[in-house]
Amino acid sequence: MNDPTTGAPESPGPVTRADRARQIANVLRAQVLRGAFPGGVLPDERALIAEFGASRNTVREALGLLRDEGLVERRRGVGTVVLGRVYEHPLGELSGLAGVLSGRGDVVNEIREFRTVRLPAAVARRLERTEGSPGVYLERLRRVDGTPLSLDCTYLTPEVGEPLLALPRETLENHDVFDLIETVAGSALGAAEVSVQAVVADPATCAILTMPAGGAVLAVDRLTRLADGRPVDLEYLHVRGDRLTLHVTPARPVGADPRRPRP
Repeated sequence: MNDPTTGAPESPGPVTRADRARQIANVLRAQVLRGAFPGGVLPDERALIAEFGASRNTVREALGLLRDEGLVERRRGVGTVVLGRVYEHPLGELSGLAGVLSGRGDVVNEIREFRTVRLPAAVARRLERTEGSPGVYLERLRRVDGTPLSLDCTYLTPEVGEPLLALPRETLENHDVFDLIETVAGSALGAAEVSVQAVVADPATCAILTMPAGGAVLAVDRLTRLADGRPVDLEYLHVRGDRLTLHVTPARPVGADPRRPRP
């Protein structure tokens, strides 16, 4: 229904301070995750009040939401500062973390486990192997500039995994696994199937990633294939949601009719 005096759609109900705080936090959160505050300090409260046309209490509530998420903190004499650097990973690009962050941070891989295994049934199906087939399991803690960023659990087919097992540990810790896979396979990687879900991290993962209990992570499921279509690498990644954003530039489907009603 439209407002009879202005013709504009009526709001279905009163907008509460909590609603406005949430709306402001949405905008500020996106800016923080994009690295829009290079100095690491958000605008002061007066500037935010003017920008959003909101009350001081509403702005403070919005900043409190970001503080509770672990993105910012209030420092006396400084203002509201971003906690830690946030990195961007182009989701549409098949690259390892070291390659994506080249020149923007010192990436170190800590090998936690690396051994031959019998592939779990669900993993074997994804890698197009029979149940109980051998494979290689690799678990890495990825740090950027000394700060834990992700816990990567990877299953590899034996054709690529076993040659990697023979490499010196230093090679695995200082080189991107995608590059190593292409070297031992003698073939370029082709494509990957990726899904991402935000989840609450379990206590063990929080401890490894030095996150507050109950913190959110991006759970990334990525199946990577060689150029000929063979699957060789299945990864379950847990990435700190306060340290990495996934970026993609989607295109409108060719031939889409903007006049066609959609559900």
